[in-house]
Amino acid sequence: MAHGYEEGMTDLARLAGRAAAVPLGTLARRRPGKPMHPRGAVLGAAVVRTGAVPDWGVPWLTGPAREAAVVRLSRGAGLPAPLPDLLGLAVRLPDGDRPVDLLLSTTGRGRWTRFLPVPRVDAAAAYSSIMGYRSAAGTLRLAAVPETPARIPSDPGPLAADAPGTAFTLLVARGALGEWVPFGRLELGAPAGEVDPDVRFDAVRNPPPGLVADGPMARFRAPAYAAAREGRGGHPQE
Repeated sequence: MAHGYEEGMTDLARLAGRAAAVPLGTLARRRPGKPMHPRGAVLGAAVVRTGAVPDWGVPWLTGPAREAAVVRLSRGAGLPAPLPDLLGLAVRLPDGDRPVDLLLSTTGRGRWTRFLPVPRVDAAAAYSSIMGYRSAAGTLRLAAVPETPARIPSDPGPLAADAPGTAFTLLVARGALGEWVPFGRLELGAPAGEVDPDVRFDAVRNPPPGLVADGPMARFRAPAYAAAREGRGGHPQE
């Protein structure tokens, strides 16, 4: 019964993604910049992986390592501040020929609310992948939560000025309701030369080593992202 339910949810997500692909492709052709998360700020960063306990057999999560990164904090619908918006935290790690991209959105922090997108005003908030990753240990999800209370505006200009020096704890959870386990931290650095250069991310095509983007959210994103890339001349959508 559970297996049939999961298959039904996956099929529904794939159909929803195909439906979303049509307006997103049109928007990508007509809207300058990005069709989703159009307003953001790009900063340098570092990802410091200390390792998750227990070891779930995914080397990327076991650490230790310190890697330079690029981070984009963005407003999902592009609504003007101070209106709340679904905020995004995108992280890119150079990794040879293929980068590693993480896309996290503001959600709740509870066992059930981790799956619910939550509009926020403050960029120093809890973010979750929502999307699951298939691994040797089963389905994993990733999250980032600020280490200290802070108020960081989500409007790109003020955000670029206030976010440097902020740190997030990086978390991983196994299964739908597993406990969050820390595996590292994300340290935000100086902003890019311009507030929002054209950096694009694709979490479905560029997952961390040992992880495969999977589940309903991945099946929703894949056709929608493909349409956005086609609309923008082949570039990833975010």
